[in-house]
Amino acid sequence: DDAEAMLEQFRDFRIRVDQVNRGIRVELENAPGCAFVDGEIIRGIRELLSAVVRDIVYFHTEIRPNPVFEQDSSEGISNTVFEILRNARMLQADSEPDLVICWGGHSIPDHEYDYTKVVGYQLGLRGMNIGTGCGPGAMKGPMKGATIGHAKQRTLPGRYVGITEPGIIAAESPNPIVNELVILPDIEKRLEAFVRMGHGIIVFPGGVGTAEEILFLLGVLLHPDNAKMPFPVVFTGPSSAADYFEEIDQFVRLALGDEAASLYRIIIDDPEEVARTMKQGLTRVRDYRIETKDAYYFNWMLKIDQDFQRPFDVTHEAVAALSVSRELPRHELAANLRRVFSAIVSGNVKSPGILRIRKHGPFEIRGEQVLMDALDRLLQRFVRQNRMKLPGGAGYTPCYRVIR
Repeated sequence: DDAEAMLEQFRDFRIRVDQVNRGIRVELENAPGCAFVDGEIIRGIRELLSAVVRDIVYFHTEIRPNPVFEQDSSEGISNTVFEILRNARMLQADSEPDLVICWGGHSIPDHEYDYTKVVGYQLGLRGMNIGTGCGPGAMKGPMKGATIGHAKQRTLPGRYVGITEPGIIAAESPNPIVNELVILPDIEKRLEAFVRMGHGIIVFPGGVGTAEEILFLLGVLLHPDNAKMPFPVVFTGPSSAADYFEEIDQFVRLALGDEAASLYRIIIDDPEEVARTMKQGLTRVRDYRIETKDAYYFNWMLKIDQDFQRPFDVTHEAVAALSVSRELPRHELAANLRRVFSAIVSGNVKSPGILRIRKHGPFEIRGEQVLMDALDRLLQRFVRQNRMKLPGGAGYTPCYRVIR
């Protein structure tokens, strides 16, 4: 998960995009040999690489210069997300609400990975499709399990949707099961794509990236306009993850209150119950979309405050200036806590963040004493459990410092 080290290993690898009569042609120079079989590029890699080029080129040539997709308004940002998904053919108008988004860590122990596969299998048996952040670990396991469930029910090919961003795709490259890949320009639009495309969300144990996703989701669902909207959310893991989710739950209750904790259900070591709960939740989602005449394939009615949409430029000054206090409105505190975790993700795996840490030292996180104590305990748990980076190699060096 060290993008810089990987790029150094393949520093002579080049990708050239040429315009031809019927579109574009991608030429690879000094590509890694593992991408080829008997001199032919692996088909899955070719498809994923084409998706990366497609989305990055489309955003920078067709969306960014277009005043219709103004990036200063909430509507403009949501329209941008929709247009990228539409162009990538991710929006299937004739499909039922069956896309379950699975979040969780890229660096997880084997028994947690095996659990994600069993949950995916139970989801696949019940006809649900899988969307994840497209990487390894808890992003791969549910897809792998779902393939067996889909095969048994003769519903292959299933949908294995990967949603990612340019800043992280090198560190967490798409796993080979992904058969629909889309690249959003930044983490905020990526998170919006998750909650507008997905019909329910399952959260497995993870690190700071998973915590960022949880805070985004809860901050959005706490908006009064979303109070009546069914949106099934389940936190789950093997029996060994009970303490993990207890600490996450305590942090959520401390920061955002019991109402935020009422938005999810924690199910420990019971994949069948997870799948049944999600299936029942998707039925409520379907009925609600029919009642409100909203599309199945894109949740237009979900209200997302602009604080959760506006890209956060992760600099030392911006992180130090974040206000983290329970005196703030809940949605604002949730947005700022998300930015805190986003900064740590950047310092851990994104090249610009890594370079800033190397030049200026760790990010300094300040805030209310009680919240800082709870945050520090949570982050220390992530470090102890190797959730900050893949095990092996050099140990983890924190890119942050909690100031009390």
